Amino acid sequence: MGGTVAAAGVTARDLGLEGPRGWTFRGVSFEAEAGSLITIEGPSGTGRTCLLLALTGRMKPTEGSATVDAAVLPKRMAAVRRVSALAHVPGVTDLDPALTVAEHLRERALLQRRFGDSLRGLLRPRGERRSEERQRIDAALTTAGLDLDSLPKGSRTAARDLERMEGLRLSVALALIARPRVLGVDDTDLKLSDAERAEVWALLKSIADAGTTVVAVCSEAPDGTVKVSTQAVDEVPALEETDGKEAADALAEAGRA
Repeated sequence: MGGTVAAAGVTARDLGLEGPRGWTFRGVSFEAEAGSLITIEGPSGTGRTCLLLALTGRMKPTEGSATVDAAVLPKRMAAVRRVSALAHVPGVTDLDPALTVAEHLRERALLQRRFGDSLRGLLRPRGERRSEERQRIDAALTTAGLDLDSLPKGSRTAARDLERMEGLRLSVALALIARPRVLGVDDTDLKLSDAERAEVWALLKSIADAGTTVVAVCSEAPDGTVKVSTQAVDEVPALEETDGKEAADALAEAGRA
């Protein structure tokens, strides 16, 4: 898999997900062109993460439909998972605090080569494969704006020692190694200062402008984005304590795709 990957348009029509305690979200409809920055806006506990997982093929909606490029959900969840990647989702894409930045990057590149790329790529000479992996990592770091030289111990910095913004950028870089057409990012503005939030939105806007459709969960979306609210239905139950667990369970059900 090489070169630039085209972004995918995303649409939803009356999308809803009903759980054991009622509707997690319902009546979600929107249309976004390829390369858009889509923001899932609402308070914590209103099904934001579940909607993010549904739009990226990790959670099966109960009613309605969504389309990612030409793949229609929920019928073609596997196809959507193949063109999408997740970053910064608590309980799903958590960084291992004991691993260094370099170890996270190497592991993700290895997993991408083993499970994400074509068989033809696996049959290439070892030197060529390593060069391709290095290019992928460098491109992902550049796009995510993570400068390894600025870290306390460079690439040997442990994940536990990263500042919150650095951790978010690393998570985004790891997702970008797969060169996804759709990038889903959770909790984009949680516990960040105003300046840091502006920094995050500038990052995600630059990724979208470069050709990857971005779906970002937030409490308050900036102007100039495709805003999607999770507060359209009164029946939505409070999920403050269960969002992370439901997100993890959803990914497990999807075969940890």
